[in-house]
Amino acid sequence: MFQFLKMFLYIAVPLGVGFGSFQYLKTIFFTPLDVGDAQTKIVTIEENKSLSDVCKLLVAEHIIRKTHSVCLYRQLKGSTEPLVPGEYELSPAMTPAEVLAKLEKGDRFLRTVEIPAGSSVEQVDKLFSDLGFFERYQFDAAARDPKELTRAGIAAESFEGYLGTGTFQFASPLKPSKVLWEMMERSEQSWASQYTEQLDKLRMSRHEVLTLASIIQKATDGPVERRMVSSVLHNRLENGLKLESLEALTYGIRDFDGTIREEDKALPSPYNTFLSYGLPPGPILNPDKDAIEAALFPAESSNLYYGRSQSGKLVFSATPKEHEENLKS
Repeated sequence: MFQFLKMFLYIAVPLGVGFGSFQYLKTIFFTPLDVGDAQTKIVTIEENKSLSDVCKLLVAEHIIRKTHSVCLYRQLKGSTEPLVPGEYELSPAMTPAEVLAKLEKGDRFLRTVEIPAGSSVEQVDKLFSDLGFFERYQFDAAARDPKELTRAGIAAESFEGYLGTGTFQFASPLKPSKVLWEMMERSEQSWASQYTEQLDKLRMSRHEVLTLASIIQKATDGPVERRMVSSVLHNRLENGLKLESLEALTYGIRDFDGTIREEDKALPSPYNTFLSYGLPPGPILNPDKDAIEAALFPAESSNLYYGRSQSGKLVFSATPKEHEENLKS
């Protein structure tokens, strides 16, 4: 009997220890903190944080049970690559192994950002600053970086006019240059081959058409108006008249308060087309596809003037007298 008991203990104790160890490791490495709580939360892993700090954060955020659920597991795996900083969508229903896999792959939470059509570089800069992606004026500085402009093959002082708008998804942390290039690629994708053919017919450069399109976009609300404004601008250029664009003028006024004064038209500025002939030096915002097409394919008319009437309607005229009367309507 004693021999049997001794033999039983020799077998049972190691099995019990092994089973207990297995259950313990299974619990800390592969069992969620709360399998019934699938509600996610955004957890931010900051740059240069140690593995120990990250594990403590995950415990504090109630994502994992114990720090060694991730720390020890990662060491046992032999992983040496640094964890990718950023925002992660995590929940207590995830296993520690699943949490670690996200952090190692950099499977970060993507935030949707809507950049309105016709946004200027300054407006995009403010948008991303307000969303907390980066500091104010960082995007503006990137958009004027000579190295980035050279890399993009843009012979201008800024990316203004060359950036596509719409819906984007970005992960944090985010560099201004990444936003810049994704917006530029969006713009490139929408530039059709027939646009280049039309440039040749108009004897204009892409930069000139983007400049024209940006003025058209700011002056109008819809596609029909845009082709009519385009017609006026093309007609004035062809007839050697100054554009006298209020839209370009305001772009060149520092800290413009929304009110145009008569004396503003005498301000020395490369964007003041009341003083200078031809187009301003560059776009005043980032035009959408419709505005670009309006610049490339203007309506046929003899109109030389456009403006907002007292009722707010955009009116078009062929003569100064007609224009003056239309503005009063």
